[in-house]
Amino acid sequence: MTASGAAVFTAYDGTRLAYRTHGSGDPLVCVPGGPADSVYLGDLGGLSAHRRLIVLDLRGTGRSAVPQDTSSYRSDRLVDDIEALREHLGLGRIDLLAHSAGANPAMQYAARYPDRIGRLALITPGTRAVGTVITADARRELARLRAHEPWFPEAFAALEALIAGGGGGDRDAIGPFFYGRWDAEARRHHAAGSPDNPEAVARFGADGAFDPEATRAGLAALRAPVLLLAGEYDLNSPPGSVAACAELFPDATLVVQRGAGHYPWLDDADRFVGVAAAFLGCPG
Repeated sequence: MTASGAAVFTAYDGTRLAYRTHGSGDPLVCVPGGPADSVYLGDLGGLSAHRRLIVLDLRGTGRSAVPQDTSSYRSDRLVDDIEALREHLGLGRIDLLAHSAGANPAMQYAARYPDRIGRLALITPGTRAVGTVITADARRELARLRAHEPWFPEAFAALEALIAGGGGGDRDAIGPFFYGRWDAEARRHHAAGSPDNPEAVARFGADGAFDPEATRAGLAALRAPVLLLAGEYDLNSPPGSVAACAELFPDATLVVQRGAGHYPWLDDADRFVGVAAAFLGCPG
């Protein structure tokens, strides 16, 4: 039997934060990217059949309140919200899963509180917290793997405009690069998953949000097992950058999901859930 619901708790500064629950069993705290409403994660392709997903709405997104101090949108400050959720759940250690930009505060949390992590799963992770650089050429090379797709000419032109900067380029037009299949389901997911709090997005990486050297040092002391899952076609978090990130952990497993983009649980739910459940030690 599985269950789902919503709940709230109070962060360190009094901000009311919300989280959704999916499934039953041992808890798995999930941190979304964006920063965006965590609803786009769904139940991670059915992972809720194996673990009770505790899916956090980051402050100022989804059902969580907008904080009085908007500097608390910074990635390093979101670490305190993860810790407040752990305390609220009454857990000595947490298994933690993070997607995309959410991997940044998750890694910062693991570096700050290594003894409070049981297992860490980073799904198509953002890597700004550890200073991994993704070059324009790397994105172009990955994008050209999709040159046979009917949408490629328009999407690649938009990508070039974004790389060139100067305010040009249409971010929505590069949406197909983030999915293994640009079908009706992907189009719906892309339209529904865009961040709707521009200030939260802008302040997430503000000055002081990242100290890559300190985070790398903290992660070098992490003894918990870590899964890093990349999508073969993911333009946001290319497999090469995810592989470089994996080298920072003493006990890391790198998996590249073939045919997947930035949302691997949509592209092949069975394969994604199989990998994640096995890593998390779920019964077969």
